[in-house]
Amino acid sequence: VLLFTRHSRNRNYKAEFASCRLEAVPLEFGDYHPLKPITVTESKTKKVSRKGSTSSTSSSSSSSVVDPLSSVLDGTDPLSMFAASADPAALAATTDNSRKKRDRDDNSIVGSDFEPWASKRGEILARYTTTEKLSIVSTSILFSQCKAGTAISAMSEKVRTRLEELDDFEEGSQKELLNLTQQDYVNRIEELNQSLKDAWASDQKVKALKIVIQCSKLLSDTSVIQFYPSKFVLITDILDTFGKLVYERIFSMCVDNHSILPDHFSPENVNDTAKETCLNWFFKIASIRELIPRFYVEASILKCNKFLSKTGISECLPRLTCMVRGIGDPLVSVYARAYLCRVGMEVAPHLKESLDKNFFDFLLTFKQIHGDTVQNQLVLQGVELPSYLPLYSPAMDWIFQCISYHAPEALLTEMMERCKKLANNALLLNSVMSAFRAEFIATRSMDFIGMIKECDESGFPKHLLFRSLGLNLALANPPESDRLQILNEAWKVITKLKNPQDYINCAEVWVEYTCKHFTKREVNTVLADVIKHMTPDRAFEDSYPQLQSIIKKVIAHFHDFSVLFSVEKFLPFLDMFQKESVRVEVCKCIMEVFIKHQQEPTKDPVILNALLHICKTMHDSVNALTLEDEKRMLAYLINGFIKMVSFGRDFEQQLSFYVEARSMFCNLEPVLVQLIHSVNRLAMETRKVMKGNHSRKTAAFVRACVAYCFITIPSLVGIFTRLNLYLHSGQVALANQCLSQADAFFKAAISLVPEVPKMINIDGKMRPSESFLLEFLCNFFSTLLIVPDHPEHGVLFLVRELLNVIQDYTWEDNSDEKIRIYTCVLHLLSAMSQETYLYHVDKVDSNDSLYGGDSKFLAENNKLCETVMAQILEHLKTLAKDEALKRQSSLGLSFFNSILAHGDLRSNRLNQLSVNLWHLAQRHGCADTRTMVKTLEYIKKRSKHPDMGHLTELALRLPLQTRT
Repeated sequence: VLLFTRHSRNRNYKAEFASCRLEAVPLEFGDYHPLKPITVTESKTKKVSRKGSTSSTSSSSSSSVVDPLSSVLDGTDPLSMFAASADPAALAATTDNSRKKRDRDDNSIVGSDFEPWASKRGEILARYTTTEKLSIVSTSILFSQCKAGTAISAMSEKVRTRLEELDDFEEGSQKELLNLTQQDYVNRIEELNQSLKDAWASDQKVKALKIVIQCSKLLSDTSVIQFYPSKFVLITDILDTFGKLVYERIFSMCVDNHSILPDHFSPENVNDTAKETCLNWFFKIASIRELIPRFYVEASILKCNKFLSKTGISECLPRLTCMVRGIGDPLVSVYARAYLCRVGMEVAPHLKESLDKNFFDFLLTFKQIHGDTVQNQLVLQGVELPSYLPLYSPAMDWIFQCISYHAPEALLTEMMERCKKLANNALLLNSVMSAFRAEFIATRSMDFIGMIKECDESGFPKHLLFRSLGLNLALANPPESDRLQILNEAWKVITKLKNPQDYINCAEVWVEYTCKHFTKREVNTVLADVIKHMTPDRAFEDSYPQLQSIIKKVIAHFHDFSVLFSVEKFLPFLDMFQKESVRVEVCKCIMEVFIKHQQEPTKDPVILNALLHICKTMHDSVNALTLEDEKRMLAYLINGFIKMVSFGRDFEQQLSFYVEARSMFCNLEPVLVQLIHSVNRLAMETRKVMKGNHSRKTAAFVRACVAYCFITIPSLVGIFTRLNLYLHSGQVALANQCLSQADAFFKAAISLVPEVPKMINIDGKMRPSESFLLEFLCNFFSTLLIVPDHPEHGVLFLVRELLNVIQDYTWEDNSDEKIRIYTCVLHLLSAMSQETYLYHVDKVDSNDSLYGGDSKFLAENNKLCETVMAQILEHLKTLAKDEALKRQSSLGLSFFNSILAHGDLRSNRLNQLSVNLWHLAQRHGCADTRTMVKTLEYIKKRSKHPDMGHLTELALRLPLQTRT
């Protein structure tokens, strides 16, 4: 390879910019924009227009034309179903939507604002468990709870009889199930549900009916009384399955001659066969001798009355309501009424009379709870009244929910009067407050408080009533004149509670009311009272979820953190979170609210000290086992705080804060990176204030900022993070006329290049590092253009050092990145040979000013060019192998383009080299013909410009071979 002198062509950057600038042509914007909302409309000519605005050609728009993008919004697409699965209420709503499309007889359906039974099912099963019964589970059957003094033999006999009925569907079977756990019982019920489906599928309708009857009989048994609500849920699941199977069976019989029933069919549309089958089912059920199974099974197929007559349901509901009067046990009867209200709301929600009748009948029998029969049963099972009364809550709450759905406020008045007649029964009053709209309850808060005061506290504690009232007041506002009195009355009761768990359950609810309607003074009083109750015997350790809820409610209402941290008891309240994981979660919640709501930067010492303490708590939780995602989240929160701290023009105080933050958050690399960027920004703000003319004081300050960065960067782990920060900080130092410091940064970056590993971890995956190194070096070269040479070092000493490092770096065997880097170096040297550089740093004399186009400088520049070009040509020579010919062609064309853009092609040797590279790119048929055609067109176009006529001769010497 012959060495030759490379002459860089002289560049007139201003003229080039002017030639590239677009002419001033007015732009016209069309009506269509891809981000505009899409509205599908139907015109009179049945043409669909897709525009950003709604067409007015037809009154009926998208209802008649299906939009494929909006059709998924009906809740049946997989993503909506998946999202709904996380929320039982949403899942039930989605299921209801699907059922509405599937069924054709949905003329009476409650709205989406009605909370479905499915959303309560899981809560009941989780709450009414056999946790207290585990001590004697080995001697019980199906979760029998036998306290001290219970007759074990008698209890076992009862439960064994019940389970024999459960499992004995065929006469003569004597199978027994003993010592079942709670999960075994649930599994058994699920097996029965599946057995019901299997029997139905195999056309064993009588067996299916027997299964339902035997399961319904279990609802008459209260020997395991505390498990009754969960048992009701499990058994009614089977009843629901049975009712659905019967209905679908009869509905399928109504299809004659490929005709189907309309959406709102009437009995006249039903054929005689279907009617006869439907009557047969009701006759079979009427022959059941026992009351409870006869009631439940008929209620489960209540919907089938639509096949017989228009008034069938409205006639059956009052009759079934009267049937419940024959059930003597008040607990069994209230759940029977709850089931009747449930099926009634599903098939005929407009029939409110039966709902009201069920409720009023229940009130008439409510006194039975205190009768001898129930009391003896409780004594036998060792269950106290405060544990017994909450068993009524699920059923009563459901009945009240059905009654209060879209009910007027006058009904609440009537309910309150009924409660007063029953001596303000606490259980009843609690259900009223849970069911009716919060707005109705809030406007009558003082009336309810008066009723709560008069309640008998023996069976249902008053603090639970105040909790229910507080839940309503969190959703709706009471009259302003009553707000303080309401708080005082409630807190009088709450603060006297001795049990810490009872206390915190109520306090958690009323803290939100206090934050919502009062000032920091009242909130401070409430927090002080919570600390007073929860500190003795470290009671707070058992109530972290409630304490976390209190913190979230406080910070949700106090977005001004100067006010929040001025609440005297707020930080002592945080000290109760002594479990590290919980403490960190609380700190994260506080920081998330701060980042979200803090609009202006702050320098308030109260806020800074408190948040530094909180951030320090989060930082100190990091250890070797902390997940990367957790570290990333903590760093994000701490960085959000750092960005919001500003001392205005007091830059020295700002730097002091960054110094303190570095010492506190040294284990989180993203925080250190943010601090370095913040200090660099601080230096640039100083430069902006001084308009680039630093005084002795500001010059010393920016040098301190530069020193901060130079000291901090080596502590980072990520090598490319360090490289980029060295480059960025060096640029900041250069902009502030800190030339020696800038040289130190650039030298540090150059010395770090050999440490770049071959593979680096990117988002948990190992990837080659060469492309990242190429990107960094290209940015570095752009900066080196304006870096002046040091007077005590040689010409272009930084470029020479960097070239030596690149030469010694161990590159991959099949990699061409080294040559691409050398090509970038040629671009840099070409730019350095110009009389005036493309860009400069204000008040920094680059080499164009220092050397003034000196011939010795240009000679040194040309020598470097010769060396770099020799390396490139040597590499191209090594690619003359079959497997590397395509790479050789690509690199040859790239090198040709570099010479074309930056070289002076009036030099014969350089001109000849470009022709040789053109031929090399086409050799062996590996050329990118399309690119070469474009290149040749560019050369011909450029040859028409003044001083570019020599390109005409070059174009003639560049043949273009086409592939055959």
